This record gives sequence, C-alpha cells and structure tokens, in this order.
Amino acid sequence: MTTSTLNPGLRVKDVRCTDDELIVSIADGRTISVPLVWYPRLLAASPEQRSHWQVAGAGFGIHWPEIDEDLSTEGLLAGAPAPASADPPRSSRSENRRPSIADRV
Repeated sequence: MTTSTLNPGLRVKDVRCTDDELIVSIADGRTISVPLVWYPRLLAASPEQRSHWQVAGAGFGIHWPEIDEDLSTEGLLAGAPAPASADPPRSSRSENRRPSIADRV
C-alpha cells in the first residue's frame, strides 16, 4: 500500500512515551497506545532520546534519528511489534556481546 491510498486521518499529530508505553495521537482524533517492549530500540533509549522524534513518511510515520527507529501509524494500528531480529541500539549490542575471533587477533 502506498501513502497515497492511506486515510489522511492516520497522519501523526503527536507522540509521547511513558516508561512503559508509546502513545501516538493521530489526525482523526484517535490515540494509539502500545507497549514499549514491542520496540526494543525505544525501550532501551533514554526518555530524552524518545522525545526527539520527527514526522516521516508523508505524515504517516514516526522517525527517531538518535536511535534509528521508524514506525508507521498503519503498523501501530495493526498491532505489529518490531521483528524479532530488530537490532537493539549499538551501545547495548557492544556492551552485551561476546568477543568474536576478530576481537582476539
């Protein structure tokens, strides 16, 4: 589906996060609330990083540049958590990973 076929009411109006939830207000007056655990990058981000979001995708998406996370209102409404293979933030990966052979050389 292209953005030209999306309902204009699905455009992002406001975004906020609590310690446990992502809350997105959309143009048609609805509020979408989903658990942060669905989005590991957002969960691992600081409250300040979570507050630095931008409207993306012709108004139908949200982008967090500091943590390289992108979500769409369509995906949020569908109840789509991040894919299991979604990488956590780089700082978490490097701190929690086991050394590789390349690290030992």
